[in-house]
Amino acid sequence: MYIVISGGGKVGSYLANVLLASGNEVAIIEERAETADALSVTLEGPYLVIQGDSCDSRSQEDAGIRQADVFVGATGQDDTNLVACEVAQRVFNVPRVVARVNNPKNLRIFREVGIECVSSTTLIANLIEEEALLGSVSVVSSLNHGNVALSEFTVGHMRHHSDEEGVTIGEIEMPEGALIVAIAYEDDAQVAAPDMVLYPGDQVIVVADSDVLDDVRSLFRSL
Repeated sequence: MYIVISGGGKVGSYLANVLLASGNEVAIIEERAETADALSVTLEGPYLVIQGDSCDSRSQEDAGIRQADVFVGATGQDDTNLVACEVAQRVFNVPRVVARVNNPKNLRIFREVGIECVSSTTLIANLIEEEALLGSVSVVSSLNHGNVALSEFTVGHMRHHSDEEGVTIGEIEMPEGALIVAIAYEDDAQVAAPDMVLYPGDQVIVVADSDVLDDVRSLFRSL
């Protein structure tokens, strides 16, 4: 896979090394010239280092964002990670964006706009490796020797429905071989029913054939 990372500090550089060691191609966008220069010398494998602002679409273009399978916001600033991920997701339609969140209070904000967010660098690497194997957004578990996956998707801001009114599960036309089975809220979880309403930030648990997970992901991004 081709992964673009925003931020080349301790977290970004560690993540880049883990992903390069796993056989991935990596590009890092780092604003500080001295850090970018150091990365250019220390990284090993198929990598690219861009000195620039990751929130700027031109820097993302220089990093090859149009060919990226995953974009990771890994700086120490939550606002920078949020904006950079938004640009990657909405301007360049990167299939998957993952953000490092430094302040747990900001988790809700990232989830409401449909951005995966984690605080553990190791977990970010694991999530990306799961993407390579199963192509899902967030794999909860794999069943039946990998043919069926139980996956979690975050509802982002809606394009064809009102964020305030939401959309009922019954209105969502799921691909054949996929089924919404539960909804996880901030402090609760319920078995899915057709009349249940989904709002931005809700976590949707889906059981699906592995080969339709990409279709499910596209569906939730186009609600």
